[in-house]
Amino acid sequence: MMRLMIAGAAGLAAMGLGACANSGGLGQTIGQAVLADLIRDAVGLGLRDDNFVARDQYRHPVETLSFFEVRPTDTVVEIWPGGGYYTQILAPYLSNGGTYYAVASERGLGGVRGFVDANPTYAASVNYAAYPWQEGQVRVPAGSADKVLTFRNVHNWMTSDTITGATAFAEMYEMLKPGGVLGVVEHRLPESAPAEREGGSGYMKTSTVIALAQAAGFEYVGASEINANPKDTADWEKGVWTLPPVLTLGDEDRDRYLAIGESDRMTLKFRKPM
Repeated sequence: MMRLMIAGAAGLAAMGLGACANSGGLGQTIGQAVLADLIRDAVGLGLRDDNFVARDQYRHPVETLSFFEVRPTDTVVEIWPGGGYYTQILAPYLSNGGTYYAVASERGLGGVRGFVDANPTYAASVNYAAYPWQEGQVRVPAGSADKVLTFRNVHNWMTSDTITGATAFAEMYEMLKPGGVLGVVEHRLPESAPAEREGGSGYMKTSTVIALAQAAGFEYVGASEINANPKDTADWEKGVWTLPPVLTLGDEDRDRYLAIGESDRMTLKFRKPM
């Protein structure tokens, strides 16, 4: 808790951690271990939904946010935050000098608004914007974000009536500052699988996601196996929703799917060129 509270700009200066000229936030002098400790403090604040905490074994929030280099003074955009799993970590983590944008349709912001209503302390550090953006709606200012993060959403863009994979990555590119990082976590389809299984199954090939990002102008930085699950064969009749947390088949083979756990996921880092 103490480490998180001193993560504001004044505290960082006192610690000798100056602002980074390239991408904002904490300077490059901060070590990964210290960064992970700061994130771990936010994860452990006791504000999170019990169901979300139970999913940490599959989503690895400390390791994931550390890999994406998310710093307490960053401007961070989360695309389609869903129920607010990462909102409940990022809102307090960024509340001492950072800025958090929850970006979705109004219907997709319910989890975020519910958390802020229950924890008004963080209302000032949470901003809302539309995605996909349309004329007259609030948008993330171009070139303002240090990090843009999206978790298990790319497959939706392959079947959406309102946004495509190409336009989604183009909008994220526009939001970022030069040198800013795009972090993507997505259900992973084996490269050998038929292409027609992408999107509708909930799974995507790593090569497809990388190609979409590069077509938008991003540089591919690298991947982590933080969120890998070798027990997931990604060939379920009902797609990724066969597995927890959805368990779309109900009690049918429930113990089997619980034993497998949540999906195998790619964790990819991209950068907007300077």
